[in-house]
Amino acid sequence: MAFTLVLVSFSCTGPIVGALLVEAAGGLALKPILGMFGFSLAFALPFTLFAIFPSWLKGLPKSGGWLNSVKVVLGFIVLAFGMKFLSTIDQTYHLGIMSREVYLSIWIVIFILLGLYLLGKLRFAHDSDLPHISVPRLALSIASFTFALYMLPGLFGAPLRSISALIPPRSSQEFDLSTGIASSAGSDVFTTAKYSDFLHLPHGLKGFYDYDEGMAYARQKNMPVLLDFKGHACSNCKEMEGKVWSDPTVLKRLMEDFVIIALYTDDRSKLPEDEWITSDYDGKVKKTLGKKNMDLQISTYNTNTQPFYVLTDPDGNPLAEPRGHNLDIAAFRDWLDSGLNNFRK
Repeated sequence: MAFTLVLVSFSCTGPIVGALLVEAAGGLALKPILGMFGFSLAFALPFTLFAIFPSWLKGLPKSGGWLNSVKVVLGFIVLAFGMKFLSTIDQTYHLGIMSREVYLSIWIVIFILLGLYLLGKLRFAHDSDLPHISVPRLALSIASFTFALYMLPGLFGAPLRSISALIPPRSSQEFDLSTGIASSAGSDVFTTAKYSDFLHLPHGLKGFYDYDEGMAYARQKNMPVLLDFKGHACSNCKEMEGKVWSDPTVLKRLMEDFVIIALYTDDRSKLPEDEWITSDYDGKVKKTLGKKNMDLQISTYNTNTQPFYVLTDPDGNPLAEPRGHNLDIAAFRDWLDSGLNNFRK
């Protein structure tokens, strides 16, 4: 039951189910049916297998002192991931509380304490006596201390690409010893762009956060556009930026060849009343920046998944097939090149 509860409660269902429902509302049938069947099958399978083979339950290990240790270890891990959800709220509402340094400091302390607990140096009320350290326990403690040491350079601006999907972006870093890369052209235009006071692109990239403003600049400069539908809570977006966008060959193209328009679909910033829109898709009034951008994505591209990358010309005409989460650097670079070549034709 605990295993199935984890599957049901902590899975990231929104992008999957949301995209399927949007396609179903758009008239598609086969793809939503197959998608929802696979989705339901994953949740039903554990219950079904244990119902068909109840004898498997007898093979589960009995409870005891070891189970309390498992509970405490998982408690440390859940506490660490709880910080991620607090960080998401902080970024979505722009509270400015959970900076990257604060977040990493908390994680470093949590995993050091976890390592000490696994070594028996930290005891809780219901823990059994620990006459010796087992090999698995020692290995886990080493892994915990190693992870804490790995995060330490992040306090000073190290990118920490392997966990970039789980930590706040470097734009929230208050103390950064690393030398950032920034675009020198048109910096005044970008620094005065709408929402640029609280929204930022990674790796020193410059761009826009309002669709109309970004497209007007692209028409003025006659440049292709990269629409980046993303979210503060989107781990895959952060992973793409940390592992793919950071590649020097990709970063060079993004800086020199495209106008980037980052459209946050979960931002809670309230729009002035004269910027509210009534959706052609669902007829509702969109009063926040995130809902306005989400409506643009759904009504134009018939999907609500993030990240969602679209290459267009300044008039909004597509230059290549849109892309989603894919960590293949060469494929993303080739995709950018194909869009740029189509624009130049």
